[in-house]
Amino acid sequence: MSGHAKYVAVLVILGATWGVTMPIAKVAASTGHAAIGLLVWELIFAVLVLGLIMLIRKRPLKFRRRHLGLYLFVAVFGNIIPTWLWFFNAAQLPAGILAIVISMVPMFSLPIAIIMRMEGLQWRRFAGVALGALAIGLLIGPETSLPDSSKIFYVLFALIGPFCYAIEGNGVAKFGFGDIDSVQVLLGASLVALTVAVPITLLNDSWIDLTKPWEKAEFALLFSSVMTTLAYASFLWLVTRTGAVFSAQVSYLVTGFGVLWSVILLSERYSGWVWMSLLLMLFGLFLVRPNQPETLVQTDAKSDNNAKS
Repeated sequence: MSGHAKYVAVLVILGATWGVTMPIAKVAASTGHAAIGLLVWELIFAVLVLGLIMLIRKRPLKFRRRHLGLYLFVAVFGNIIPTWLWFFNAAQLPAGILAIVISMVPMFSLPIAIIMRMEGLQWRRFAGVALGALAIGLLIGPETSLPDSSKIFYVLFALIGPFCYAIEGNGVAKFGFGDIDSVQVLLGASLVALTVAVPITLLNDSWIDLTKPWEKAEFALLFSSVMTTLAYASFLWLVTRTGAVFSAQVSYLVTGFGVLWSVILLSERYSGWVWMSLLLMLFGLFLVRPNQPETLVQTDAKSDNNAKS
């Protein structure tokens, strides 16, 4: 399998895996649990999964100053803000709508990459960003798009999540991980995020007691957390190999699979405006894609050489 084909395959697998967590996470968020409490347990499950992987691989977690800065950056922009927003908005919006909103990651990623001088301004890719904005406009504009027009605020509020992911992706692509890998980064970030989220949860009396008999919400939280953790670690690995803009396109596949899984698992139904919005987002994938896929292989080889040296 060629280098580019390998990365495309990873994108598809990530999209399917991350996509199924959307309707599952909605089940966890729609049964009365506070978003910050759900965030804490997702982080705890993430630490357990990643810690087990670290034990199997026999790699220690590093805590030097440069590592702590990276952990804090990923914790804020990849864990705390977007995950809390996801659970908060999942209780108010259909999972399929949130799946479309998450597609804005590449739309935000490209302008940030241009500002950071990691990408050049090209009209074709700029048009893809414009299509993303138009797609969001279709979600919040026509009266028949959302099941409840009063939910427009939640759609706009949800956009902060993909904006944070775009900041994280560009930061990771520009500065890399140094002498640690994606599993170590995500474990360190999860531990840092817990030091922030746990006190807030306790102060707000939002702790979720999982010692009680589990129902569908608790099982959904466990499944969603494990799948999200594995997909997220793989995503960070992909960012270091392909750059922020290419890897951010996983959001389009997450969108497609997220809408599909929401229809299958939750029996969600959408208006024609929503389907039109989805098509615009997917077409944006074609426009925002990198110009020379073969450069991804060069990036991968360079990363492998750095890892060996």
